[in-house]
Amino acid sequence: MTAKPYHVYITRKIPQPAIDLLEEHCTVTYNEIEDALTPEQLKAAVRDKDAILSMFYDKFTPEVLDCCNKAKIIANFAVGFENLDIPAATERGIYLSNTPGVLNIATAETAWALIFAVARNIPAMDAVCRTGKMDSWSPFGYLGQEITGKTLGVIGAGRIGSAMIRMAKGFAMPILYTAHSPKPELEQETGAIFTDLDTLLQKSDIISIHAPATPETKYLISKPQLEMMKPTAILINTARGQLINTQDLIWALENKVIAGAGIDVFENEPYVTPGLEKLSNLVMAPHIGSATYETRVNMGLTAARNIIAVLKGEMPPNCLNPEAKQK
Repeated sequence: MTAKPYHVYITRKIPQPAIDLLEEHCTVTYNEIEDALTPEQLKAAVRDKDAILSMFYDKFTPEVLDCCNKAKIIANFAVGFENLDIPAATERGIYLSNTPGVLNIATAETAWALIFAVARNIPAMDAVCRTGKMDSWSPFGYLGQEITGKTLGVIGAGRIGSAMIRMAKGFAMPILYTAHSPKPELEQETGAIFTDLDTLLQKSDIISIHAPATPETKYLISKPQLEMMKPTAILINTARGQLINTQDLIWALENKVIAGAGIDVFENEPYVTPGLEKLSNLVMAPHIGSATYETRVNMGLTAARNIIAVLKGEMPPNCLNPEAKQK
């Protein structure tokens, strides 16, 4: 049996198709425990590995990157990459990559799931049913909101935001969106209207956030923005927790400044900010936007293909730092 010249380390086990693909070219080992690696465990695990397939919560700081003494690439199993220090990796000649495109539908569908869960009080209604007694026929019992025909505001019209907009057509929703610049093809296809953030917040019944996490977008939604929204508005976040000031969101939900919210992301993941769990008009999910089997398989295969390309001396298809000079 011919020895495989490269050793790939995966920081948490992923669906088997990606492991099988990597094993055609490399020796593969992975973290078999359920918990994420600590920084010290990560430092030890990446040493002498030719490539690393990482999770979004693995923080590749300069100190961790110094331990990547042989690594040619760190392939993130995520579309986001704020866990990767791009300048430090570039300086050390390590390519970085992510998995764009393959999780658009799953994440947009998660946003829609949260919309309906909030609008129709689904978690609370489930709890009622589990008591063994239903009393839903009071004229004012368990009232929620209808979605069809309501105005949808989408903050960020990238791949996921655009998927969200396209799905709204089935509910006859007027659509407002913000982006770096107008998207004429999307507008022609869906009837969406490009506008500024303030107008979107003031006119939308449902607001769904799909913007990236950058220094400029931190706390994009805080008390002033929440006060602009309709008291009947529903706010959804499946992007990044840092886009909403959590304490301001708690205030807005406690005081009925807005009707409800659904979040799949948190400021200090994997921890939930105290106070959120007490809100009856909030629906939470544990960052499961990409959590379908189909999507997770495709994320793994995308990351694996990025690794294989680099080990063959090629540029990774989803490279984040093409200027990195290889070791």
